Amino acid sequence: MWRAAALALMLVCAPAGVALVSAQEYPSRQIRIIVPIAAGGTGDIFARALGAELQKRFSQTVIVDNRPGGSNNTGARACAESQPDGYTLCLMQSTPVIYNQFMYKSMPFDPEKAFAPIARLFYVTAAVVANNDLKVKTMADLIALAKAKPGTITYSTFSLHVVLYVEKLKASTGAEMVRVPFRGGGEAVNAVLSGSTPVGFLGLSNMLGQLQAGLMTGLAVESDERSPLFPDLPTLAEAGVGARGSSPDWFGLFAPAGTPAPIIVKVSTEVAAITAEPQFRNAQFIARGLVPAVSTPEEFAAIIAKDRPSAERIIRELGLKAE
Repeated sequence: MWRAAALALMLVCAPAGVALVSAQEYPSRQIRIIVPIAAGGTGDIFARALGAELQKRFSQTVIVDNRPGGSNNTGARACAESQPDGYTLCLMQSTPVIYNQFMYKSMPFDPEKAFAPIARLFYVTAAVVANNDLKVKTMADLIALAKAKPGTITYSTFSLHVVLYVEKLKASTGAEMVRVPFRGGGEAVNAVLSGSTPVGFLGLSNMLGQLQAGLMTGLAVESDERSPLFPDLPTLAEAGVGARGSSPDWFGLFAPAGTPAPIIVKVSTEVAAITAEPQFRNAQFIARGLVPAVSTPEEFAAIIAKDRPSAERIIRELGLKAE
């Protein structure tokens, strides 16, 4: 019912005839989904699964366009600068939308004005993992090693809210670890496996197979509860190293600002239907260690507005300066 009411309101507010025609005819050609991370990461895999389902429903080709780099700013800028006609969608995590404006002195887009929220999709359950040769079994082991060898233990993550957590952990424990940035989860997992960057704080979905096969050592999960996929892994709180200081890292679907409102509603409606299907839900959320968190456009916009001041406060409290 809310969608019908929202659509009616949007049609009243739109220029006469324009939005209605757009919604009726959309889509009539190929759609692309920009993903600001490299192929093989959590967002990329989900975008391809979602795109395949949208392709069935829309009877139009849906492609994924990976634009990694710049702490997600490269892909986010490509999204912001695309035509707002509904034929460019963007699957992004919270980093470029929430955090980066407080971490960079100059941004190539305005995160508060550049995007039209369509739907929050899921939260990422992250885990701390280590290369087996590091011979650490617990978070306490890792902290002790990092204190004994300050500045020599490197870790990977491509999520800024995790970086903020590690900075807080370093300040409270004296454990010195150095971040090595990567463009996506697939690259970061390979670095952990090779030992070039032996510690990772990454989404479970990036490394399910490797953890299950014992190719790396799991230390803890960043969650309020243990993951049903790895019930033996303690939460950060259970491991005695506190919990995250910010809201969980989410991924969501956006369009460039100015995309006709009826198209936003149409895409949001289809996404809600796809993600509610039991087969899709089990395969793309539950089995991959993701927490479903699908929202309406209005709910998503409210979540973003609430998250921004929280992110600014956390960054300020940690004394991090914009680069």
